[in-house]
Amino acid sequence: MSDLQALQNGSDIRGIAIATEEYEANLTPAAVYQVASGILHWLKQKAATPAKRWVIGIGQDSRLSGDALKQSMIDSFLKQGADVIDFGLATTPAMFMSTQFPQFACDAGIMLTASHLPYYFNGVKIFSQSGGAEKEDIQAILANPTMLASEVTGTLTQADLITPYAQDLVEKIRRGIQGQPEKPLTGLKIIVDAGNGVGGYFAEKVLQPLGADTTGSQFLEPDGHFPNHIPNPDNQEAMASIQAAVLATGADLGVIFDTDVDRSAVVTKSGEVLNRNNLIAVLSHIVLSEHPGSSIVTNSPTTDHLKEFIEALGGKQVRYISGYRNVINKGIALNEAGIDCQLAIETSGHAAFKENYFLDDGAYVIAKILMLLPQLEKNNQTLEEMIATLKKPVETQEVRFKLEQTDYRTLGEQVIADLAEIQVAGWQVDPENEEGIRFKLSDGFGSGWFLLRMSLHEPLLVLQVENDQNGIIPLVLQEMHQFLNAYEKVNQEKLVALLN
Repeated sequence: MSDLQALQNGSDIRGIAIATEEYEANLTPAAVYQVASGILHWLKQKAATPAKRWVIGIGQDSRLSGDALKQSMIDSFLKQGADVIDFGLATTPAMFMSTQFPQFACDAGIMLTASHLPYYFNGVKIFSQSGGAEKEDIQAILANPTMLASEVTGTLTQADLITPYAQDLVEKIRRGIQGQPEKPLTGLKIIVDAGNGVGGYFAEKVLQPLGADTTGSQFLEPDGHFPNHIPNPDNQEAMASIQAAVLATGADLGVIFDTDVDRSAVVTKSGEVLNRNNLIAVLSHIVLSEHPGSSIVTNSPTTDHLKEFIEALGGKQVRYISGYRNVINKGIALNEAGIDCQLAIETSGHAAFKENYFLDDGAYVIAKILMLLPQLEKNNQTLEEMIATLKKPVETQEVRFKLEQTDYRTLGEQVIADLAEIQVAGWQVDPENEEGIRFKLSDGFGSGWFLLRMSLHEPLLVLQVENDQNGIIPLVLQEMHQFLNAYEKVNQEKLVALLN
């Protein structure tokens, strides 16, 4: 594998952009200079008219390395005859929309971001006019770094993408509310936590034009050091921060984004956190009220209670392989097979609606919730009441096991295959699962489930356990400990710590 190909992270490119004591930089200006060439080769292969002059849009999040990486990509594109629009600070979903908005009509939208990862990481997300790059596209891009010869030099322009993107979102929200009022959020206090990523625009450019009071919003200024908390709706510290802000300011709603705004979550006026299974439930309720009978695709580690909740609303949950592109592609495939699927969502907060290009867009998630708020207020209802029937497990636990051999995937898959053959009274394999092995628990193991799966990108096995009875999880962990003792290269250190 070449150094460039080692940067692949599923359907993204990701690496160390700032050297630290622990890590050497591998996503360097020189590396992205070559990536730009690969992108042009990829566009040429995909295009009906490969001789055309390409228009490339580039945006970045607030990371410290963004400027240098962006400039190197721009230099490469210009030398190869492509025209570049530099959008400056942007969001991942906005960069896709740069390929759709007629005033830009970019052939490719490129976002420099590493989502919620520490400041020294960065990455490249790539969109064409037909959607996000797939794993196979990234492989092709990284395998073809040869410069394209060009007799002309491309042009460079600067443009504001966030403002037209925000205006488009505002209009969609207005149209989604009965009567299409100009300021439907008047009288509501809604605060935003951008975590010093690039989501701060949402307060000024989306909420305020709709009439909301956004005073009390926090960490709106882009800062690549991320000095306040990790910008990640799946992070406990981040969610505790917006939760505290909602309660302290008396807000009707709190909104939090990840760094590049492809994920989001909310906190209600009572302080209830709506992320993970709760957020899936809220969005499923919205989708099923608009599209009765729709299938909802999720990743595999969702609670059994969510399945019951969706089915009670007349929908169907399809649990699929983790990874936001996997979940989205499953939703697209279902529709192509004639099965209506309006929502594909991961517990991490990646959510994509069919009506919105199946784009994982954290801002659009919030837009769908905002469309509900005026009617809920009018009827004296709350978001919590929408999901009141979603049962909560009594106890949950996640344990990660390091796989300490070079060919770690072979080891992990063998462990999973062997576990599928285990005979334990009260453990029954759940056939509605496509990732790892999932068991339903009963009898002496309470009422619940557990899932053992490979981590997407790390040499780890991940065990997730959930139960509706107190004190049962240690019994499950003890059985797993005994089973895993047969595998010397599976590090049980974290499991043993829980049992002692």
